[in-house]
Amino acid sequence: MQIITKKIYTIFFLFFFIHNSFANEIFVSLKKNKVNVRYGPSFESDIKYVYKKINLPLKQIDKKENFRRIIDFKNNSGWIHISQLKKSNSVIATKDKILFKKPTSFAEPIAQIKEGRMLIIERCENIWCKIIAEEYEGWVKINNLWGLN
Repeated sequence: MQIITKKIYTIFFLFFFIHNSFANEIFVSLKKNKVNVRYGPSFESDIKYVYKKINLPLKQIDKKENFRRIIDFKNNSGWIHISQLKKSNSVIATKDKILFKKPTSFAEPIAQIKEGRMLIIERCENIWCKIIAEEYEGWVKINNLWGLN
């Protein structure tokens, strides 16, 4: 009986730990063209670097009061005040992709999206997202996109 109780506690602990570890991992985007990333979760912490790209997608990996710890596509991390973040509206292509006129692989191709390109999402349906990439607008498959929740 004691062994079973220990196993149940162990399973509960693992589930709780794993669940809480990933609960804070969501994607967000930058609200402004210039955002300070800090070493720690306060305005007194030194600035580590500055992002200069509005809508840049970031993964939130932790939070403390009004600050969010983020990690970007290139694995840079730091703390950003929540006022500089918004719900994710963008992704980054992790491989070259084709932009289609309609959400089907049989539709007319509009453009080639290069790996590393940031794309603004209008909406997603099933395995497709309607996106804006500079002067182009169309549909891409959701595979190989970094920044989707």
